Amino acid sequence: MSTYKIPGMIDPHVHLRGLDWSHKGTFASETAAALAGGYWAVLDMPNTHPSTIDRPALDRKLAEMGAQAVSDWGIYFGAAASENWRFYDDIIGDVCGLKIYNNATTGTLLIDDQSVRDQHYRAWPGNKNIAVHAEGETVLEILALVRKYRKHTHFCHISTADEIRYLTDAKNEGLPISIGVCPHHLYLTQDDLATLGPLGLMKPELKTKADLQALWDALESGVVDVVESDHAPHTLDEKFSGKPTYGVPGLETTLPLLCLAVHEGRLTMERVVDLVANNPRRIFGLACPPETYTLVDTAESFTIERGNLHTLCGWSPFEGMQVYGKVRSVTIRGEQVYDGEKILISNGFGQNLYG
Repeated sequence: MSTYKIPGMIDPHVHLRGLDWSHKGTFASETAAALAGGYWAVLDMPNTHPSTIDRPALDRKLAEMGAQAVSDWGIYFGAAASENWRFYDDIIGDVCGLKIYNNATTGTLLIDDQSVRDQHYRAWPGNKNIAVHAEGETVLEILALVRKYRKHTHFCHISTADEIRYLTDAKNEGLPISIGVCPHHLYLTQDDLATLGPLGLMKPELKTKADLQALWDALESGVVDVVESDHAPHTLDEKFSGKPTYGVPGLETTLPLLCLAVHEGRLTMERVVDLVANNPRRIFGLACPPETYTLVDTAESFTIERGNLHTLCGWSPFEGMQVYGKVRSVTIRGEQVYDGEKILISNGFGQNLYG
């Protein structure tokens, strides 16, 4: 069988842009990229300016996303150093979770004071996830808060062997955590920077071949729960400027890269379905709507080309790579929304999964 039916694919870690950064991507263009990548839904991070750290910023984002999105969606609220935990009781019903940036990233939401992180953990209502950007030994600092407060924490874009070891031990301890990894850390290393240049810059940065192998081992053993794109478009002008931006698009290439892994014998298709659909829905408390699925032809090989992408930024770090897994169709709530080439529905079709 080469055509697989995947129920309710969801990417719990994307940066759709829009708002003041609509030149990089809009909620319409980037949710179109999500559909083209096979996704039913995406969960959007809070660090696009203006950062989603108070009620007015959240309301603006809810309105603009609601008017534009063609896939279903959710929005993270951002933890800030400005004691914005006082808003949590008011906003909890409108968001998918809380994002805490504990290491440097795009935007201004870095929190490197453990006492401030503790305040956010204490204040956050425990019925929705905390997602964290944590690298290196910062992972251990966040695990101390998970151990203290027992609030489920999703560790985004894990990229090193050390981080995998810390989190494997935490899972064995029974801590309430889940682990996401990204395709660029599975298929690219720091050795590729000589060829990619600024197109290979992201946070966390590309790592060593040993780190890459540790991620594959963790995928194959079941330690990793989710493969997430960390879709983060920037224009080519920004990438090749004197101060290159960090981040790469990925919504349209994640499933084909995982189907390549199936072709290579690294993963089974059943494991892929868990990584992009079953596990993220379970972790983020979502049920697949009736008649919501993706049809993907895992036997069809194709070359990733920028001219075929829906993302507004119009490029990929994987350009020229031969992959497998052509998305033939996406259906949401019984309506075909993508036919393998074109988006078939109007802006605003997508629903807020947490509203």
